[in-house]
Formats: sequence, C-alpha cells, structure tokens
Amino acid sequence: MNEYIKIDGGVTAAEGYRAAGVHAGLKHKALDFALLYSDVVANVAGVFTSNKIKGAPVKLCQELIVGGTAKAVVINSGNANACNGKQGMLDAIRMGAMTASVLGVDKSLVLVCSTGTVGVPMPMDKVEGGVGMVAEALSDDGGDMAAKAIMTTDLVNKQYAIELMIDGKRVCVGGMAKGSGMIEPNMATMLAYITTDAKVEQSALQDALLAAVAVSFNKISVDGDQSCNDTVLLFANGKAGNELLNAQHPEWAKFCNAVIEIAKQLAFMIVKDGEGATKFVTVTVKGAATISDAELATRAIANSLLVKTSWCGGDPNWGRVIDVVGYSGADVREELVDIAYDDVLMVKGGCRVPEQSLEELEKILAGDSFALTVNLNLGDDSDTVYTCDCSEEYIKINSAYMT
Repeated sequence: MNEYIKIDGGVTAAEGYRAAGVHAGLKHKALDFALLYSDVVANVAGVFTSNKIKGAPVKLCQELIVGGTAKAVVINSGNANACNGKQGMLDAIRMGAMTASVLGVDKSLVLVCSTGTVGVPMPMDKVEGGVGMVAEALSDDGGDMAAKAIMTTDLVNKQYAIELMIDGKRVCVGGMAKGSGMIEPNMATMLAYITTDAKVEQSALQDALLAAVAVSFNKISVDGDQSCNDTVLLFANGKAGNELLNAQHPEWAKFCNAVIEIAKQLAFMIVKDGEGATKFVTVTVKGAATISDAELATRAIANSLLVKTSWCGGDPNWGRVIDVVGYSGADVREELVDIAYDDVLMVKGGCRVPEQSLEELEKILAGDSFALTVNLNLGDDSDTVYTCDCSEEYIKINSAYMT
C-alpha cells in the first residue's frame, strides 16, 4: 500500500500557503511575476547552483536562508538578474524589501528568485508594479498561476502534490518547478519550490532536501548546461499539527520519501518538457568499479550530442553509446560491456548480439520513452540519470533572441 496519494493543488495544496502569478511586463505578454506566501513563519531549507557565476538573487537567498525561516518568496521570469554587478544585488535586495513592505513582514523573511536572460538590468519600475499586483492576487488556489508565471521556455507548467498521514495527522507536500533548457543542475535554468504543512526541525528539513535533490534534480540533464540561478527551496510551516519531525521521529523516513517523490516528479516533468525533447530516456550504468565511474559514464551518455540526436532520429546506432562509455573517464574493458534497450540485450561482451535485429531496436527508439542500461561488469556500483533526446527544435529555440 502506498504511503501517500496524489492530490490537486500543487504548491498551495498544503495548509497555510497562498500563491499568485501576474503579468508585470518583464515579458511581452505572458505571466512573469509570482509570489508564494506562508500564513505563518515557516522553517525553510535551500539548495543552490554550484556554478561559480551566481545571480544576485541566489547570493541574497544564500544570505537570508542562514536564518532558517521565511514567510515568502517572490519570483520573476524574463530576467535572471545575473552579471549585473553591484546594481544587481541592490535590485534583488530592493525587490525583496518592496515585497516585505507590501506583505507587512520583516524583509529577512522574504526570499527572492529570478530566471531569464543573463546580463540585462532589472526593470525595477515593472518589478515595483508587479509586487503590488501579485500581493493583492494571493489566494489559496493561486498555485496554478504562480507555476505559469515562473516559466521561460517551458511549454507546460509543472506542479505535483501528495498527502500522507504522520502522527495520525493529514500532512501535505506539494511543489512547482520551472525548467526546460540549460538543464543539468548541480547543487538549469531551473527553479523549484516545495511546501509542506508538516512541523519539521530546520536542520532536519535541510537534510531531507539535500537527500531529495541528490536523487532528483541532480539526476537529470537536458543539455548538460548549468545555470547561474538554479534554486530549490523547501518550506515547512507546521500547520498540520504533527509532532516535530527529525531523524529520531519514527515516521521520519515516510516524510523524507514524500519530499523525494515531489522532487522526482517535478524533475521528470522538466526532462519531458526539455527544449525540443521528443523522448524521455532513463540511462543506467551498472557493474561499475566505483560510484564515480558509474556517474562519469551516465553523464557522458546523457550529454552526448551524437547519442541524443540518434535517439531523436530513431537511429539504432548503439556504437555511439559504447564509444561514449569508452571516453567517459570510467574504468572500462571493452570485452565486458553489455548494452540493453528496455529489456532487449543488444550488446554482449562489447559486440552486437547476432540474434537481435536492429528492427527490434528501431521499434524501441520509436517510442516516447525507453530505458538504456549499460553493464560494465567490473563491480557492484551503479548510477541512473534521466535525460532526453535533442531535436532541431532545440537549435531553433536557443538560436533565437530571448526577450
């Protein structure tokens, strides 16, 4: 029996959260300004890009989150507020302060996030207008509009929520995310927000988020690029009325699994909505001598343009895969490598399995999702990455001037 069930509501499914999304004019027509608000002060955890070039909002969030609590996060799309020097930081601080003033809360409790084009000054007149509009629009069912307002090249908004029982109390965990291109988070352009009404110790909340990110957002790749604005935030406001959750609580693992489920579902949505993507591919490398070797091989496969374009065209060229494994940096012995697509073993001991026809592989590649498994047969370690193909549409999207 499942420990949780899927529910509607996304980032506002949990008790005590409101959200909104409006058009402030940072983008030509689409929604571009969002606000997520907790009715009470919430414990908060965060994971941020490891890119050495960081947007001003990331730097500000990293400073504010040291306090461990927050009531809101204000988010704009259409402008990353990155590489704008000192003015960028001043603008991020002002954006948070304006929001705090309108909400009537301390500015230390308002986090700030931005996503969009790098190196363009923030239009603060539009930001100021957006703050007023989005605060006025806050509602219990505003998660849908907020999820749409944080989109950039996304084709679909990304939301997911579940409920479970802890201490006999109904607990909800919900989330929203954006991301389509520049995706290989390493904690794409990627933002994600997870909310829960569970009562959770702040340090334990951070541990739960780190564990969830490790098996979700850090296991996806669309194009191998890492953004300077990647941010994942997890809020816990305690409105469910459960006993304080931490590693000593008997139902701690249940809560952590719920956070992982939300993070994974949002991460999978990002890959499926990858710029120009037509196929969702699960890449697993097993039988590696070390975890590091397995990770090197999965990342190399997931990011190879030769491999990704062959998937797009339905080309049954497994030779590209074994070639990538060979240069990945992992310990590899050609005569031991096996490769399977779904449950069909195409390569055994470094050579094609004679009885397997390429037509069978073509059928698998014609689908919109499949699993690729490489067995190095050198040890017991493994790794899995979720990725997509690369089509001509990716080039069209990323060769256009973004506004």
